[in-house]
Amino acid sequence: MKRRILSACIILILLFSFSAPVFAQTYAFSIEKETINAYWQSDGSLTLAYEFFFINETYADPLDYVDVGLPTSNYSLSNISASVSGKQISHIAYSQYVDGIELGLGSNAIQPGSAGVVRVQIAGIRDVLYIDSQDDGYASAVFSPTWFGSEFVTGLTDMTVIYHLPPGIEPNQPRYHRSPPGWPDEPSAGYDDQGRITYTWRNQYATGYTQYLFGASFPASFVPEGSIAKPTIWQRLGIDPEALIGISIFCIVGAFIFGIPIMALVGEKRRRMKYLPPKIAIEGHGIKRGLTAIEAAILLEQPMDKILTMILFAVIKKEAATVESNNPLTLTIPDPLPSSLRPYEIEFLEAMKETSKNKRQKALQTAMVSLVRGVTKKMKGFSRRETRNYYLEITKKAWEQVEKAGTPEVRSEKYDEVMEWTMLDKDYGDRTKDVFRHDPVYIPHWWHRYDPVYRTSTTSAPHKSSSPASRPTPGGAGLPKLPGSDFAASMVNSVQDFAAGAIGSLSDFTSGVTKTTNPPPVPSSSSYSSGGGGGGSSCACACACAGCACACAGGGR
Repeated sequence: MKRRILSACIILILLFSFSAPVFAQTYAFSIEKETINAYWQSDGSLTLAYEFFFINETYADPLDYVDVGLPTSNYSLSNISASVSGKQISHIAYSQYVDGIELGLGSNAIQPGSAGVVRVQIAGIRDVLYIDSQDDGYASAVFSPTWFGSEFVTGLTDMTVIYHLPPGIEPNQPRYHRSPPGWPDEPSAGYDDQGRITYTWRNQYATGYTQYLFGASFPASFVPEGSIAKPTIWQRLGIDPEALIGISIFCIVGAFIFGIPIMALVGEKRRRMKYLPPKIAIEGHGIKRGLTAIEAAILLEQPMDKILTMILFAVIKKEAATVESNNPLTLTIPDPLPSSLRPYEIEFLEAMKETSKNKRQKALQTAMVSLVRGVTKKMKGFSRRETRNYYLEITKKAWEQVEKAGTPEVRSEKYDEVMEWTMLDKDYGDRTKDVFRHDPVYIPHWWHRYDPVYRTSTTSAPHKSSSPASRPTPGGAGLPKLPGSDFAASMVNSVQDFAAGAIGSLSDFTSGVTKTTNPPPVPSSSSYSSGGGGGGSSCACACACAGCACACAGGGR
């Protein structure tokens, strides 16, 4: 009897050892780089192309499965293809762990301490477009790339998300939504190899376990009417009906009331200082040469108080204005004006003739809108990136000429020649103080028209001619001087003085320009969403928003 019992126990142990699942499998990996191309097709569907650069940890088990969450369940497995390090993946099935698919790497699993590239393309995903919550004539396309459980992912990820908008859309028609926290304020715009407009978001310090939401809107006429869903009341409110219990309600309402408005205010404040329209960022080819320093300042999106100060110096140099007082800023403007003035200089002077502070500010804003639009027009067909770098190099060389000058006389002469370009340097104030701190400055011929205090205190007659003969020359005999520190302080404070004496709040002034040249994007209130956990847990993605196409969390197992 005892022998039978012992035999039975041995058999049970053996059976259990063969049939029991392995619970101790360990997944741990980093995603060095991840690229997601989202193609919004003319039939209203979405094609996703993922590229993951996985590095499996040395202490982990082989990475044999990858789960990819998908926006909706309306897709077909037959429209999916995948590979790992160039070798086709044949096991593509519905995932047990996320609302999406699982890729079985099989014999090509990424081994501990090894790296591998997993690519997957899913075509024909439907039910991904919604009526834009801000404009019924627009379709809203909001997408969240799949993310992995934090217990599986280590390190940071260089992540790039590229939206390819439907064919035929013009540059001024689409609108990008607010970027996720921690990402650049706005995407870079461009064209793909099919001539489609693209929006590209990139964050070199992203994490593979965080949900990020990206969005864009475009005219609904570019896709079939039936492909755009109308959101329910729950979707408009961003609430998942199945999650309306206890703490969930408290968290959602609390985030909506407090967190989102605060983030929106911070993001909007930063966006208001971006006065160039998005379409100027659509890359052309080559460098746009011939811009003035002031036009280059617009391209570099320098603060508007600095740009207006640069215009002030320009008209003073051309004998088109004389500063009578600094606060409030009052100019004496001759009639007729010199013929050498540029259109934006004339508009500036016309604005400065206004005696009412409010009217003057509005006129200056109008002048800046014209200047921004003029630069935008000139940049059409040229590369913004290459052109920006070109003018930054001019700025660098301008400072080098000043700093390498051997004597105070030559330094003063060089500074007068390239002053507008030196002002484009983001460290303009500190560099000006450093250069002129110790040596005297031979003041430029136009200084008496800029500094009313100097004009009234000096007893020597200022040089009024703008001819080269009146400019400082090496030797500088008889030319008036200023202590270098006083000159530097006056130049550095000129921007602040202009703001105080003419435009008031820089943020409010710039906002008045931005609302015309770069209107607010579609608010990302149409992209509020929450996501579930990573691999090994059920997906609880709450895509209950207008235009949401959230992918739930994926991961190992």
